[in-house]
Amino acid sequence: MTFGVAVKIRELLLTCDQKTLNLDAEQSYVSFPGDSTKKMNSPSKSTTIPRVVKEEVIASGKWLKLEETTYVDPVGETRVWETVKRTTRQTNAADGVGIIALLKRTLHKDCVVMVKQFRPPIGCCTLEFPAGLIDSGENAETAALRELKEETGYKGEVVGVTPVTCLDPGLSNCTTQIVMVNINGDDMENTNPTQQLGDGEFVDVLLIPLDEFQKKIDDLIKKEKIVVDSKVYIYGMGMSQAFFKPNELRVLKQ
Repeated sequence: MTFGVAVKIRELLLTCDQKTLNLDAEQSYVSFPGDSTKKMNSPSKSTTIPRVVKEEVIASGKWLKLEETTYVDPVGETRVWETVKRTTRQTNAADGVGIIALLKRTLHKDCVVMVKQFRPPIGCCTLEFPAGLIDSGENAETAALRELKEETGYKGEVVGVTPVTCLDPGLSNCTTQIVMVNINGDDMENTNPTQQLGDGEFVDVLLIPLDEFQKKIDDLIKKEKIVVDSKVYIYGMGMSQAFFKPNELRVLKQ
């Protein structure tokens, strides 16, 4: 290749690069040759710390209330949001607890204790972890053991507690703590558990093997009209990954 030809090719490549490199501020992205992705520019830094300035109750019932929340966004604009809140929240505590209870028995697979019940807002039955509100004077651990006994009849031991976590922050300020509980299934008290349900509570208890958790849930969805709580299904996906065997890895096509 002659020197003149090499120079010409270099000039053409530089021209192509300049045309391809797009720094148009209106499009707010930068694209590079051979890169099909669009990388967003960093937005301008906020000048205001978002904050709530007013909360006004629109409607209230026994358990829930609807509020109009006025807040200031990161660029200083005042906006309004509709927020659902519980009327039962205790001071400096989560609203409730969810319980991941593992039943351990000799010569049996470890099983997750689940509950199935009709939920009027959904209009059908749901599959959930045992759960309930934290009563006055309770902490998450005490509430979890009480709710587990009431809904399933099992007596367990707390082995872990999460921090306070949100449930549906686009709709509500409701919070929960997930409590991990181990149940000794060989204990006499747990060989024939008896529920302690309140008036109007109708709860079926299901035992789902831990190593087949997601598969069993998928089978249940196919057989019944049931909606699975998102926390339950995410837990199932995690368990599938945990029990995944490396020799089952599919060879990806090149």
